[in-house]
Amino acid sequence: MSTRSRATNPGSVQDVNRPLHLLVVMDPIQAIDPAKDSSFAMLLEAQKRGWSSHYAELGDLWLRDGTAWGRVTEVRVQDDAQDWFELGASADARLGDFDVILMRKDPPFDAEYVFATYILERAESAGALVVNRAQSLRDANEKAFVAWFPEVAAPTLIARSQSVLKAFVREHERAVIKPLDRMGGRSVFVTGVEDPNLNVLLDTMTDLGTRYALAQRYLPAIRDEGDARILLIDGDPVPTALVRHPPPDDHRGNISVGAKTVCRPRTDAEQRVCEAVGPVLREKGLLFVGIDVIGDWLTEINVTSPTGIRELARDGACDVAARLLDAVEARVTGAQPSRQIEN
Repeated sequence: MSTRSRATNPGSVQDVNRPLHLLVVMDPIQAIDPAKDSSFAMLLEAQKRGWSSHYAELGDLWLRDGTAWGRVTEVRVQDDAQDWFELGASADARLGDFDVILMRKDPPFDAEYVFATYILERAESAGALVVNRAQSLRDANEKAFVAWFPEVAAPTLIARSQSVLKAFVREHERAVIKPLDRMGGRSVFVTGVEDPNLNVLLDTMTDLGTRYALAQRYLPAIRDEGDARILLIDGDPVPTALVRHPPPDDHRGNISVGAKTVCRPRTDAEQRVCEAVGPVLREKGLLFVGIDVIGDWLTEINVTSPTGIRELARDGACDVAARLLDAVEARVTGAQPSRQIEN
């Protein structure tokens, strides 16, 4: 990749007649798959709007005497699978001087991630719009947050006790067991009362009863109906669901493990879930969220780095990146979004 040099000069949010100054905190940009990466889609849209875009990784952030700082690097992007970015000049900058900070670091949601949210919270206090809100990233664990919506969520248990977990599996006959801090279908297992490996699976997932794990009733609808990802912007769902169908030899509906995707309008059941979840997301400052629905039931609420933007755009179903940045501009400038989210 080539490197270009330009001046780094984030501005203040009061001047709304200029292009916005954007910082994206993400995983190493050289390691992403630009054909699938939603953060890359956001950078493309920001560049189209003339925004000043900068890039940083988690290790580039620090907090000094209550002020959030970062070693930020100018970045330009192009929709080219072989040469998708150019890095420019790097400089130390106060994070509060940016108009917008997109926190797009992938899980694991570990202590390092939590510490980074404290730094971003100080940037919020200094005037930056952080998407998603730093405190809400801590509050809304992607696996556990479904417990706040029991009326629309699949039966869910979070426990360390193996006896409690086994009782849940017996009650539902088949269950999905997964960790609370991973993504992409990693360490997600389907088990049942007849599984001879159930005890050792629970030993492993709870680290012999010292770590919490999540158990959820297995929803067979995933085979016929797939796992629907619905993206919400400021609590409002985009009109199209991205349905992921697991490979024949796998139970997981994750694109990263080979799930096939189909775009379609939301179902009535999915709309019911969105209506239950959306107002809470808006209240918590969770501006960009991806919920997962299997059949009639909510299974996850993804708040750290939801994906699906590129797939929806390729299908011609919805330009989510444009809708999201409309909402971001509205938050920063106080104007109404130029695109209305369709229900």
